[in-house]
Amino acid sequence: MNKWIITVLIFVIAFVLYNNKKEEGYQVIKPADAKTMLEQSKDVILLDVRTKEEHQEKHIGGSLLIPLSSLEKEAEKKLPNKEQTIIVYCRSGNRSKTAVNLLLSLGYKNVYDLGGINSWPYEIK
Repeated sequence: MNKWIITVLIFVIAFVLYNNKKEEGYQVIKPADAKTMLEQSKDVILLDVRTKEEHQEKHIGGSLLIPLSSLEKEAEKKLPNKEQTIIVYCRSGNRSKTAVNLLLSLGYKNVYDLGGINSWPYEIK
């Protein structure tokens, strides 16, 4: 019985450590907090990773468009400061999560996942 408990504890500890490392640096931000950050600092980049057509249809004002499909190629050119705060959004939250993880893997440090524009309760252009 004791060996079984120890085995389960080791498994749980390993699982927790693995998941914490996997999500290291990943940050989710609520719309209200993102809006505050954007209003308080001109140095925050709001990054839209949807397609050009989706961006033209509607977008959050002041956002920079880099579609997820070209983010890896264009990131260093369009986002040269890897210390700069970047808030990422898409339509529903799936692409933004992928984009945040990609940016973190490229060495960006202050990246936030806003999720989808569908959850943005403020003005949309």
